[in-house]
Amino acid sequence: MLAGCLLVVVLVLLVGGCASLERTNAGEYAVVRNGGPLDDRGVRQIIQPGSSLTWTGLWSATHKYPAQQRFYTITSNAQGGDLPGANVETPTSDGVQVGIEGTLYFNVKGDQALLREFDNRFGTRRFGQYYPYEGDEGFQDFLNAVVRPVIDNNLRKQIASFECSELVSSCALVQNQGRVDADALQGSQNNQNLERIQQAINAGLVRDIRSTLGGDFLENLRFNLVRVQLPDRVDQAVAEAQAAFAEVTKSQARVASAEADASANRQRQRGYQDCPACAQIDTLKAIPGNVQTFAPGGDFAITGK
Repeated sequence: MLAGCLLVVVLVLLVGGCASLERTNAGEYAVVRNGGPLDDRGVRQIIQPGSSLTWTGLWSATHKYPAQQRFYTITSNAQGGDLPGANVETPTSDGVQVGIEGTLYFNVKGDQALLREFDNRFGTRRFGQYYPYEGDEGFQDFLNAVVRPVIDNNLRKQIASFECSELVSSCALVQNQGRVDADALQGSQNNQNLERIQQAINAGLVRDIRSTLGGDFLENLRFNLVRVQLPDRVDQAVAEAQAAFAEVTKSQARVASAEADASANRQRQRGYQDCPACAQIDTLKAIPGNVQTFAPGGDFAITGK
């Protein structure tokens, strides 16, 4: 009986001991929390990326977080980006809903004190289905719940300070009650405006994410604004306006051509008045080559050979 009990204890200790050895890959940190029956549940230690086998204590829990650069993509496509179904559409200052596409790049700081605090704040609760340390899905749920609203809010504030045509030049085709603003169609300032928005977002994100998280847990934050896109319904209106604009341009070209022809005819008529013989000469030159007899009237006729 005693031998059996001792064997069970040895097996338990053996299994617990094997489970108490941990190592990290090059792209992850590990936060180790006490888990023994007599221990508290505080953070025991931090394991840096690429470690060898490390003793973490009996029945401790290991929470792993990404050490490599991460990125988070947003899009106006409801089926794309890192949070499908939550596409970003926000109004410009003149009330046009535009879609945003961009990517946030960042790193989790490797400072031990910050990793301990981060795990205490966020590693002890689920965001969606997972805890933040439960692989890519878990960390993604954390970003969706905590970081994504900060990005969206910054985008809305910045986009709202510009008119649609200042961001997408073709907006001018569907505004101003159908009148075309030629200056707006040039789009020369659009790229500069997008750059200004990107710079303002980058400045605001660092401050707002730090405030939202309650600590300086992320670093190397950089948002890359890819493009501002018109919604499908507005895009269709732009296509129709472009087609109409092309028709107007063709009509204007025909009018200009007709006016030029009329002006030439007037000049020619004045020339004929000064030189009647010139009119007859031009008439003879205009006779097609396959005409055998030309009889303009009266007793005058010309017959070919």
